[in-house]
Amino acid sequence: MLPAAPSHVTEDQSEALRFLESGAAYGLGDAPIERIDTHGSIVFLAGERVYKVKRAVRYPYMDYGTLERRRVCCEREVELNGRTAPALYLGVEPIVRGSDGQLSIGAKGVPIEWAVHMRRVPATDLFDRLAADCRLNDALMDDAADALATLHRDAERVGERQEHGGGANHLRWVIADNAAGLTEHPALFDQASVERVRAASARALDRNAARLGERLANGSVRRCHGDLHLGNLCLWRGRATLFDAIEFNDRFACIDVFYDLAFLLIELDRRVGRAFAIHLLNRYVRQTGDVEGLALLPLFLSLRATIRAKTNAAAAFTQQDAANAERLRRGAKAYLRSALDYLTPMPARLIAVGGRSGSGKSTLARLLAPLIGPAPGALHFRSDVIRKTMFGVADETRLPESAYASDVSEEVYRRLGESAMAALRQGHAVIADAVFDRADSRAAIKAIAAEAGVSFEGIWLEASPDKMRARLHTRTNDASDATPAVLDLQLSHDTGAIVWHRVSAEGTPAEVADRAASALGLSETVTDADPDLRLPRGAS
Repeated sequence: MLPAAPSHVTEDQSEALRFLESGAAYGLGDAPIERIDTHGSIVFLAGERVYKVKRAVRYPYMDYGTLERRRVCCEREVELNGRTAPALYLGVEPIVRGSDGQLSIGAKGVPIEWAVHMRRVPATDLFDRLAADCRLNDALMDDAADALATLHRDAERVGERQEHGGGANHLRWVIADNAAGLTEHPALFDQASVERVRAASARALDRNAARLGERLANGSVRRCHGDLHLGNLCLWRGRATLFDAIEFNDRFACIDVFYDLAFLLIELDRRVGRAFAIHLLNRYVRQTGDVEGLALLPLFLSLRATIRAKTNAAAAFTQQDAANAERLRRGAKAYLRSALDYLTPMPARLIAVGGRSGSGKSTLARLLAPLIGPAPGALHFRSDVIRKTMFGVADETRLPESAYASDVSEEVYRRLGESAMAALRQGHAVIADAVFDRADSRAAIKAIAAEAGVSFEGIWLEASPDKMRARLHTRTNDASDATPAVLDLQLSHDTGAIVWHRVSAEGTPAEVADRAASALGLSETVTDADPDLRLPRGAS
């Protein structure tokens, strides 16, 4: 983010900013104070604390033009971010002039400026740095998805006002504004590419206008975060924490929850790797039960990518460092390519992964998910997880033997098919993961694909009994309760004729995934970040 252009500045803040640059302002003597300038704020890092001043600027989309307006926005920022990061936001402090003419923070006097007071998060604990340092993992993705799902569940519902980001009218404005912003940079974006993205976005919006209206009416448009890039998530006291939500413009924050989610998904998909994005999406859908938003995901992902192309291009032209400017230009072009890719039709399909306990079904499903269907990959529905959800227990909680009675298992398979159908009807791809050792269960899952009008293929994993027993002995913290004794029962059961792709489960997970991908005809792998967008090591 960049300092504001002088034409947007409404007041002179130089006195307050000089004061806040001094360690003495915070009782730190001559200690150096780090200053970070963005287009809307000036942030001062003072020891373990942070003071964030709103820049005295007025843009069409952001008004911090008066002292009173800045005070209100500071208070609103603390209030909104208290939903997700109450321990980080300590309040609003005035910078005052005392009777002796001296400036101080939070004392008696006449306020000349206002600042949001926060605890400082180490730069190494921001998610963009975690990603750059290869420290993101499935547990952090689960934690981030849970935090976002909680925010969306509890967030204030927005009424049926089309000017908000959940309405079709607002998104038409976004498409037009994106196209206008891109055409300002003809050296970066050729007009034909800009027009292709604009036209494809407009067609996708027309197809989904009614669905957008339905979600606006049913409460899916809420006061969300609005700016979910990786730098606005951190690891705080061991938990994924969202902060720095938008407070200055309802149009950017009062949006469909899936539009909020889409920003984080493109960050993970294009800058870190698609496997992270689909893992987070799977967890989010599981926590919220919101599958209807999947139909809108291609449009939402494309709009977010186009906005990133536009903002990267604008930032590139004001960089003093040539390497940074070139990195932003490459990123801008890559985001525009992504915007069109997200809107390129990709058929939904249903893949079933079966095999006896310990054959590696869930591991294979997770590896295949980023490779199948519309971005960022297939939803993964697992029978073991569905069973635990039915009984209201955590995945790792062992269930009694009665939870595996035949009638219970029939209900698990019914719910598995129901979940698959719900996602397929939204045009998304699905991997159904269960033992599938009965002919009727295999026929039922294939019938789901036929009813949904999508293609179906089954993978049957085969491994030696010793290999499967060894996996079951070493399995920990998993949703499956299967034991070697359960495996022995499965081995004694006649599965009937299996006409699915038979894939050897011997070897490493990657080797098994390669065999399965080949059987499914997957010639392209999309698991790594875009080289033009990948976070440089040590980025923050």
